[in-house]
Amino acid sequence: MYWSIVGIISCVKVLLIPSYRSTDFEVHRNWLAITHSLPLSKWYYDSTSEWTLDYPPFFAWFEFFLSQFANYFDPKMLIVDNLNYASAETIHFQRISVIIADLVFAYGVKECCSYLSVCGVRKSSKWDLKWESPTTTLQLLLLGNAGLFIVDHIHFQYNGYLFGLQLISIARILKGHYLKGAFWFAVLLNHKHIYMYVAPAYFVYLLRNYCFTSSQAGGSVQWRSFSFSRFAALGSVVAAVFALSFGPFVVLGQIGQPALVKLWQSPGNPFHFVRCVVLCAFGSFMFGWHVHEKAILLVIIPLRTSSLCYACSLMAVVWRKEAQIFVLLITVGHYSLFPLLFTGFEIPLKVLFLLVHSSYAFISLSNLFDTSHATLSLPLLSVPESLYLLGLVPLFIYECFVHPLLGLDATLPFLPLMLTSVYCAVGISYCWLKYYWHFLVVSKATHKRKTH
Repeated sequence: MYWSIVGIISCVKVLLIPSYRSTDFEVHRNWLAITHSLPLSKWYYDSTSEWTLDYPPFFAWFEFFLSQFANYFDPKMLIVDNLNYASAETIHFQRISVIIADLVFAYGVKECCSYLSVCGVRKSSKWDLKWESPTTTLQLLLLGNAGLFIVDHIHFQYNGYLFGLQLISIARILKGHYLKGAFWFAVLLNHKHIYMYVAPAYFVYLLRNYCFTSSQAGGSVQWRSFSFSRFAALGSVVAAVFALSFGPFVVLGQIGQPALVKLWQSPGNPFHFVRCVVLCAFGSFMFGWHVHEKAILLVIIPLRTSSLCYACSLMAVVWRKEAQIFVLLITVGHYSLFPLLFTGFEIPLKVLFLLVHSSYAFISLSNLFDTSHATLSLPLLSVPESLYLLGLVPLFIYECFVHPLLGLDATLPFLPLMLTSVYCAVGISYCWLKYYWHFLVVSKATHKRKTH
């Protein structure tokens, strides 16, 4: 059933091939051309295009791998001087490459779900149901993520592939395979350096749970139990990955937060690790929103496993409190991505993706936890939270219809963008503070209670 769901969602992605594409489409076409047509020594030095190669080496090799197949579609796309080249064959190839690369994401989701199915934590009476179980809910929330549809399959990027690598690393760590988890995270870092934001969570958790072999009564660390051999093994795995990544360029002479304290004090609790990943991503996003607005997906994907997208998503299907934060965050967070798609053709698409994904999250998670709600509130949310979310409706109507009808496009062209930014900032900041507080007060006793 799982791969059937993947297939259906992939077919939906195929339908988006003709949609709007951003400058990132040309960025990746240029990187295909650079890695295919130029020698390794010139990959990071070529400036024919303004879109120079600026991702770590493994992503460059990923582009090189794709270029071997691109050559069969249209060799002209691999000519470095063919700036802004976008033949029909080029468009189809690049769009399809994203869809196929998403299979890595699908595999990562499957691995995380397999952990949830055997971990024995908070199993409810609905665990064995076909369509309402936590694992199925998680699968649909992640695979049908509205943000990934918008950013990857319309705007154009390869975030699903990268999140797949992250999910694989998290799944390995959750299962106690620490060296494998470290390996996959190091591979991820050498694909895209933005994931350095969550590296502190990995470092502290692996140091505490792998390098220290025992704890004192109460859970505090037993300093004498530090294993230098394990530390060396962990360091060797990470160093080997970086050596493989940067080694060729070295040979060529081209290389001249509080949450972590809580993580240290909670050995053997893998879900605290996932929460820390969420908080590290959350913190970095809060201080770099307008530098990289799409980084909200780093928060949403983890929480979804708990409830905040991926790390958050993971937690959302297990803990009710995190599900409450999750449904609010995904709605506001995905709405904050709307300015990325600014042509009229994409307006119904982005609204449809947001409504379908958020509606499913509200319905499935509220059913999972058998929650009741007031007449004036949305499932899992309080009345003020519900009113805030409903405020997105008049905001959207003003931005898309009222603002242009008033003739303000010429005099105040950035007002709609500012309103979106400010309004979404309120909700995202609220989710950040609420999740941080939840993280600090959660106890082992809470973990042992059932979800209902």
